[in-house]
Amino acid sequence: MQHDVRLRAAARAIFDACYPSEEWSLVPFDEAERCGTLHYRQAVEDARQARLLLSAASATQLALI
Repeated sequence: MQHDVRLRAAARAIFDACYPSEEWSLVPFDEAERCGTLHYRQAVEDARQARLLLSAASATQLALI
């Protein structure tokens, strides 16, 4: 995901919020990304869903203006 900087940043924020310590995820974000762990894949999917919801909300707001 290195080509989409904003999506990667969103996935990192979600990952860090959901898995704040080694109790939740045994590896930090960068290693989870490199290995493609379940926690990383879930964070990426959540970031993609958030991007879709935010872009849809933005389009709706523009239509109302």
